[in-house]
Amino acid sequence: MDALETRELAYFVAVAEELHFGRAARRLGMAQPPLSRAIQRLERRMGVVLLERTSRAVSLTPAGIVFLAESHKALDAVAAAVRRAQRAGRDVPRLMVAMKSYGDAGLLERIMPMYRRDPDAVEVEVVVCGIGEQARMLRDGRVDLAFLHAPHDDLSGFDTELLLTQDQVAVLPRGHRLADRAALVLADLDGDPIPCWTGPSPDEHSGPQVRDPGQLMQLVALGQVVAVVPESVRHHARSDVVCVPVLDGSRSSILLAWPERTRSRAVAAFVRASTDVAASGRVIETVAAP
Repeated sequence: MDALETRELAYFVAVAEELHFGRAARRLGMAQPPLSRAIQRLERRMGVVLLERTSRAVSLTPAGIVFLAESHKALDAVAAAVRRAQRAGRDVPRLMVAMKSYGDAGLLERIMPMYRRDPDAVEVEVVVCGIGEQARMLRDGRVDLAFLHAPHDDLSGFDTELLLTQDQVAVLPRGHRLADRAALVLADLDGDPIPCWTGPSPDEHSGPQVRDPGQLMQLVALGQVVAVVPESVRHHARSDVVCVPVLDGSRSSILLAWPERTRSRAVAAFVRASTDVAASGRVIETVAAP
């Protein structure tokens, strides 16, 4: 079979998302008959039915569901390639790095001086984004690297380097019944309101919605929520909240991620600086441990 064109994928995605040829045609700015013919040709070329059509509805077949997901990936990859090429073609090269607020656990301020000493270093622009947006920005080519968090972020399609693994702490208002504890377990927090983090995949909690760490700290200080978060949040905690270690909390990891098969020397230099800083931090922690 001949290679598919991005135009064909865009046609299919529009129909698959609208599940209506008329609406899809209007979305694409074209007439419906040529769109219908284009989808029929696509199915003939692929030798599989992607859409079930009746007089009342359009629905995706199992093959169509798979092809929709893969079409999204292909179109995103093309858009990402264009953005990265445009950025690489600038007169002044620039490395774009994404992170959520406080999402680097303080590593970035140590990474930057080391990176700047590398002969392959270029100017760096840090994009501070919302919760869960880093991976999406990396996939669609808006940034070159991102600080991601396991097990929360989807790492598929990325090369990664583990920088730091953290325990968890409970962030509590100073007047909370557990604020004077040396440590606690998750069951101690039963009945306390837990925030619902907003983002691409909101969590299941029914408490107040939280967009960023600053808002979280405000809500905790007011006694409206308690939160279990990575221990690096201690460095940004307000004076009117306390952080108590959670003995049975799950550990989380901070990773530096970049697209697979990246050949950028500037990216490689940033990864080297990051791993060197992370390794030196682990040595210091080991030496300081009792």
